[in-house]
Amino acid sequence: MTRARRMPLATVVTVLVLSLLTAWLTLLARAGALGTGFLSWYAGAWAVFAVAVVALRRVPRRQVVPLVCAGALMVTATGLVAAPRTSTDSYRYAWDGRVQAAGISPYDHAPADRALAGLQDTWLFPSARTCREKGGELAPLADGRCTRINRPAVHTIYPPVAEGWFLLVHALSPQESRHKGLQTGSALLALGVTGLLLGVLRRRGDPRQAALWAWCPAVPVEAVNNAHVDVLAVLLSVGALALLARRRHVMGGALLGLAIAAKLLPALLVPGAVSGVRRPRTLVTVTLAAAAAVALTYLPYVLTSQGSVFGYLGGYAQEEGYDDASAGSRFALLRLVLPDTWALPAAVVGVIAASVAAWWRGDPRRPWHASLLITGTAFLLLTPGYSWYALLLIALVALDGRWEWLGVAVAGAVAYLAGPVTGTPGVTAAYAAAAVVVIAGGWARRATSAPPTEPRQEGATPAPARGR
Repeated sequence: MTRARRMPLATVVTVLVLSLLTAWLTLLARAGALGTGFLSWYAGAWAVFAVAVVALRRVPRRQVVPLVCAGALMVTATGLVAAPRTSTDSYRYAWDGRVQAAGISPYDHAPADRALAGLQDTWLFPSARTCREKGGELAPLADGRCTRINRPAVHTIYPPVAEGWFLLVHALSPQESRHKGLQTGSALLALGVTGLLLGVLRRRGDPRQAALWAWCPAVPVEAVNNAHVDVLAVLLSVGALALLARRRHVMGGALLGLAIAAKLLPALLVPGAVSGVRRPRTLVTVTLAAAAAVALTYLPYVLTSQGSVFGYLGGYAQEEGYDDASAGSRFALLRLVLPDTWALPAAVVGVIAASVAAWWRGDPRRPWHASLLITGTAFLLLTPGYSWYALLLIALVALDGRWEWLGVAVAGAVAYLAGPVTGTPGVTAAYAAAAVVVIAGGWARRATSAPPTEPRQEGATPAPARGR
């Protein structure tokens, strides 16, 4: 059989596997499984996703972009078929949007505050009967009522760009749309990320890599179904790195600042965003543009809020054990070899060391390479317990093509869904396995790739060719 006859078969196989992935994710969203039961189905979706990505390698290049786009539409749509399955964060988003539409700062009142009783409808604050029937699924209130909003007694922690997104979705959503407005908006953002990735990779890489985001099961589950605002931060982050790779330093820095003001996690990208850059002027331009964007987005809320615009952020860090390693499953890998009290400073030193190394050896034409190393290292050192944090990591994997880092995203899902059952040992095992995959993948990549060349510094010109 000739190569020309084999290629259409590869396309057919990829379409069939994508169809299976779409059906699998639809069943996952509609099934009633939770916790480890959900994780079992979710793991199956990741396995089918891996097969689809491998099959895509044999597809003719001219068919790759249409196929990635079609698959993105199919996979993303599965997140819209059910109400949020594994997280209640979107209910807080809906509440914050509603509060702002009423002319009230979201940082001034907790959802349970009786001063906002006029905004507490039966969707977010169900009837007493519903509270009795679904008590385990809803957050109890001090007066005997309940709510779908988690942590109803504390103020919001979301940064200003996220709050602006919540307000925008509230304003554009039809009345009584409930969770559908946020899910639909998040689906559009997820598809926007796919479009940006394809735009970058068609010029600077292989467009097949975009499937690592577009078809990844975490996107319909976390970005669409659970409508996590992280997808907004991912869109802004990818746009920022794309601009910086084209030396659009002011716009790129400003967009990175907006990403940080949407979900603080993209602050990890700052060293990667200027990787390989040696000019002090460029370093200052990017960092000042990012800082100015953060400050300007916070300013309206600072001027209109009575309380702190950081809300419950400090309490959240304590609750998750980031200030006390012995309190939970954070720093799980470091705690295997270090005393608990050393874990936090060791993680800080590790992230700083990775940032400096990635910046020094980085290529300003590919800032996502250093950004992936820094972000992935931070995840392995901090071992976060929330799976949606990895959406940023997945987008960086798609940009850079180092698929082995997807194991960290899988570990985050295991920590979130199975952690309450397995405890710290299960979280440790999941992240340890991810670290092994990252190391093995890196060794395999170096063994099969050409000898590395010296990275080109920003502003450098190629050396003239020498005659023999």
